[in-house]
Amino acid sequence: MKSLIAVSLLVLTSSTAFAEEPSPEAVARFNALPEAKKQELRERLKAFKAMPPEERERVKANWERFRALPPAERERIRDNYQAFSKLSPQERLELKERMKEVRKLDPEQRKEMRERLRTLIRENPERREQLRENLQRWRSMSDDQRQQLRERLRERRRP
Repeated sequence: MKSLIAVSLLVLTSSTAFAEEPSPEAVARFNALPEAKKQELRERLKAFKAMPPEERERVKANWERFRALPPAERERIRDNYQAFSKLSPQERLELKERMKEVRKLDPEQRKEMRERLRTLIRENPERREQLRENLQRWRSMSDDQRQQLRERLRERRRP
């Protein structure tokens, strides 16, 4: 999570993220921010600098990979990050747990799963819209409502 914070800081503040001196454009963008946002970024930078050197290097490498992506892919990643940051702590935890499960799959299984999801989304625009509506409904539910729904779904799956 620290690396996500650091990357978000870098995305917001600089086009030459790891240069000793920030670019004039980065300085102008930073100066245009509200004071509360500036303080938040200062704290994130402090947290980044407090990371162990190996972690900082990993973040830098991830940043360089991000910068090398096509603009559309970078935008998709930013959108995903924003959606993730809007999740409740419980939803984030659940998503992280699901991702751990996905990472345990062998590469061929992960590839197959990604392809099936892409196909589903590409070939079924109405299904994609239904998924979006379901997600919005889920986000509008209280924790109790979500738990009740989970229990109902588990009961349906039982033989």
